[in-house]
Amino acid sequence: MIILAFEAAVGDFELAPKLEVPSGITVLFGPSGSGKTLTLEAVAGLLRPDSGQILAGDTPFFDSSMNLHVPPYERRIGYLVQEHALFPHLTVGDNVAYGVPDLPRDARKERTRQLLGSLGIGELVDRRPVEISGGQAQRVALARALAREPEVLLLDEPFAALDAATAGTLRRELRRLTQELNLTVLLVTHDLNEACQVGDRIAVMDSGRVLQVDAREEVARRPHSARVAALLGYSNVLRGKITNVNKGGQVQTSIGLLSVSELLELEGTQVDLAIRADRIVLGRGSSFFEDRSNVFEVKLVEESDLGVSRILHVRVCGTDTSRMGHVEIQMSDDRYKQLDVNGRRDWYMHIPSEAIHVMAL
Repeated sequence: MIILAFEAAVGDFELAPKLEVPSGITVLFGPSGSGKTLTLEAVAGLLRPDSGQILAGDTPFFDSSMNLHVPPYERRIGYLVQEHALFPHLTVGDNVAYGVPDLPRDARKERTRQLLGSLGIGELVDRRPVEISGGQAQRVALARALAREPEVLLLDEPFAALDAATAGTLRRELRRLTQELNLTVLLVTHDLNEACQVGDRIAVMDSGRVLQVDAREEVARRPHSARVAALLGYSNVLRGKITNVNKGGQVQTSIGLLSVSELLELEGTQVDLAIRADRIVLGRGSSFFEDRSNVFEVKLVEESDLGVSRILHVRVCGTDTSRMGHVEIQMSDDRYKQLDVNGRRDWYMHIPSEAIHVMAL
C-alpha cells in the first residue's frame, strides 16, 4: 500500500494529490498537464514535495513533519517510462541484472533468467537492444524494473510507443504478473481504453488533484462530477433542476423533462446528468418503445462512421438550433444498417432512465 498526501509547487503548477494505492494496478488517468508524471516522480524520489507525506506501507518515503526525504536509490521502486532506456552496450541479460547490483553474481543470473522467462523472452538473454523489437525491448525494461523486487512499480505511459497489438499483449502480461507477484502498480496514461483495460482502480486527475478514485467499473459508470464525466468521455452532460419528486423524480433540462431512476436531492436542486451515448435508443416512431418515458422526437443533424460503430448527433425537436438541444448517440454498424438510418432525418429517441447518472453540483 502506497499512501500519497502531499503538496508541491512546480513553477506555477500546484500538485496536491491524495491517494491510496493498494496491491493491484491503480491507473492515474487524466489529460496532459494534469500532474500524473509529477506524481510518479514524487513517489520515486525525483521530486521533493513541499509538505505532506508519502508512505510505502509503514515506511515513510517523505514526511515534511520529520524533514525526511529518502533518496531515490534507497527506495525499492521499479520505474518504467515510455522510452525504455536500455543500455545499448549491454546484453539483454546484463541490462536486467543491472537492476540488482547488490546480489551475488549467480543470484543475479538466476533472477534475470526467471524474469526473462516469465515474460517469454528468455531466448534474448545474449542479444543487444539494437537486435530486438520495440515490444521486446519494453519487456526487457519491465524485467529490469522488477529485478529488485520493488515495493511499488511505477509505469509512465509504458505502451504509448507500441503498436496496438503489441500494447494489448503487454497489458495482458502486466495484469498476469501483477497477480502472480502480488505487485502494487501505479500506471500513468491519458488513454481511457488503456485505463479501463489494465486498471483495477482508476484515479482521475486534473489540475494537480485527484478528482475521483474507485474500482474502474464504478468510476466509468458513476462519475462524481461533470468534469470527471467529461474526462471519461461522456459526450452528453446536461445541467438541470429537480422537479416532480412526488412522481418519482424528474429533471428539467435543455432537451426537456427527463425521468431518472436515482434521485436523492431535494425539489428545485440543480444537478448535472451524465448520459451514456451507447445506451440511447433510436426508433422510427414513439410506438417503437415499450417504455414511453424519456421519448423525444429528434432530427439527425450529423453522423460519423467509425468502421464498427456510428456516432449520430441529433437535435431534439422544439429546442433551438444551438448545441444545447443536441444529443450524441453511439450505435453499432449492424444496428445502423438494420434501422436504415442513412438518408433519414426524422426519428424518435428513447433515453432509458437507468442510463442517466445524476451528479450533485
